[in-house]
Amino acid sequence: MNIHDIKQPNDIKTCSIAELEDLCDQIRCFLIESVAKTGGHLSSNLGIVELTVAMHYVFHTPQDKFLFDVGHQSYVHKILTGRVSMFPTLRQYKGLAGFQKRCESEHDAWEAGHSSTSLSGALGMAIARDLNKEDYEVVPVIGDGALSGGMAMEALNQIGALSPKMVIIFNDNNMSISKNVGAMDEAFTRLRTSRPYNNLKEDLKGALSNTKTGSAVLKSMRSMKNAVKANVVDTSIFGDFNLDYIGPVDGHDLRTLIKVLEIAKKHDGPIVVHVMTKKGKGYSYAEEDKEGKWHGVSQFDPQSGQTLAKMPAGHLSWSEVISKTLVDLAAKNEHIVGITPAMIGGSKLQNFFDAYPDRAFDCGIAEEHAMTFAAGLATSGIRPFVSVYSSFLQRAYDQINHDIARMDLPVVIGIDRCSLVGEDGDTHHGVFDIAMLRSIPNMILSQPKDATEAQNLMYTAFQQQHPFAIRYPRGNTPYQSVHHYEQIELGSWTSWEMQDYEVIIITYGNDVDRIISKVKVNQLPVRVVNARFFKPIDSMMLEELCAQEKPIIIYEADMMAGGLSSAILEYVNDHKLHQEFIRLGIDDHYVTHGSLPQLRKLEHLDMNSLCELIVHLIGGKNHEA
Repeated sequence: MNIHDIKQPNDIKTCSIAELEDLCDQIRCFLIESVAKTGGHLSSNLGIVELTVAMHYVFHTPQDKFLFDVGHQSYVHKILTGRVSMFPTLRQYKGLAGFQKRCESEHDAWEAGHSSTSLSGALGMAIARDLNKEDYEVVPVIGDGALSGGMAMEALNQIGALSPKMVIIFNDNNMSISKNVGAMDEAFTRLRTSRPYNNLKEDLKGALSNTKTGSAVLKSMRSMKNAVKANVVDTSIFGDFNLDYIGPVDGHDLRTLIKVLEIAKKHDGPIVVHVMTKKGKGYSYAEEDKEGKWHGVSQFDPQSGQTLAKMPAGHLSWSEVISKTLVDLAAKNEHIVGITPAMIGGSKLQNFFDAYPDRAFDCGIAEEHAMTFAAGLATSGIRPFVSVYSSFLQRAYDQINHDIARMDLPVVIGIDRCSLVGEDGDTHHGVFDIAMLRSIPNMILSQPKDATEAQNLMYTAFQQQHPFAIRYPRGNTPYQSVHHYEQIELGSWTSWEMQDYEVIIITYGNDVDRIISKVKVNQLPVRVVNARFFKPIDSMMLEELCAQEKPIIIYEADMMAGGLSSAILEYVNDHKLHQEFIRLGIDDHYVTHGSLPQLRKLEHLDMNSLCELIVHLIGGKNHEA
């Protein structure tokens, strides 16, 4: 069967094992060639090819419900559900989403961009099925990294208590984005390598080859479960949650996978199928990757494995700027520690971990724990820096509010990937953190306009005694190391202006210099204010701006509700200042996936739209956008 002939999952159900194996080879080649052109999540999808084919061979979507934890490893699922022709548009505006998307296909029962949600969602579906007296299978696929998330543990607890019929596929590749850490990973390692389980794998193969119904396998599973417990091998991960277990199974052996899934499908109650896969399977660069570089990729040359995206000379990523500053500050202050929830590579913290291994902590996929852990450190004189992506920060809102800010603890939070992030779409846009954090007492919230200001804000954050958040976007910025740090006055703004300016723009982050550059090129009479603090705001400068009675535009590439413009309007109203504002930002909706220029244009946040507005405000005299 040719990959391009697949219109629905039923098309593969008459294939022989040999034909399915050939199909898997086609899928791998297609994924490498396709993702090389569009970018996307590669290694996780290469690792799950045979498993996804086996799932669609045994189960029947859309009646049966597949939930891929995180969802970025659903590319093979998309291919098998008739979307192969859409892959040239992967993660592009109005194109194929990089995650499961309910509005995209009836075969996508769930959508998520964060880990550890699949089991809770699957339990809800299974209970709804039983309440509605319906008959279908619920099949969540969750990885070893995602199982370190507390939400997954909470779900397992209730699944074991309620015991609904469901097949939980534990996709064990021993490699999340960052190396798995902690007691959970150690337990999985024992599970993979224990002698009783290795004996079980041989017994399992024999049982599968000698039975059509799988009853012998189910009996051997129960006796194995007792034998394993007697040998003190840690099946308690699943067994103590009252879940039956089968595995480990070779996740690249189609024949065995299909037979095991057929057995699990007949099982009454919840059962865990432990599948061992290799992340990046079939592409040597991804297979050999130990740092998560091939987890999510930009465009690359499939032959050499070299990325086609080049960093401009003299630039660093914003994450690198923050990380380098942290390393430098920690050299001068032995109380500074670094914390990450499983994003050492993405947050560019490897240098810190190498330099200060005793002061560097990877908490695994557990943003909530990371924040309260930092709070505990801060109560005893340690100065924690927690690096977390903006879209993951919202998972720790309660801990920031209740455990850090309420006790007014000096935890520094680096909010990475803030604002619009582009192709990953609505699950990953970091546009909510200003609104979330601005309402919390004791919080200081800031964003630098350039690398110099970023370094000085980091320095400032460690010179004071309150919760201090610094947000910074994806992408790169011109970089020069600051030799002598400057402590920035909390709440202070700065400004730049053309002579005889007629319009004021209040903005923040790297948009400050982008707007200044555009204003200069077009010789527009504008004053640009760098509102580098969202909380506290510069009330003195704001009152001075309002007193001029000139048009003021507030430009924010984040949610307007609760954002910078909300802070300004609240102050102006409460202090009875007479000033109207034009607000440019993201209104009350989720933003889709696409390139940043496309999304900014969609949200009327592109530079041309801004210039047209400025020209309109000044009457169009001798000015062109």
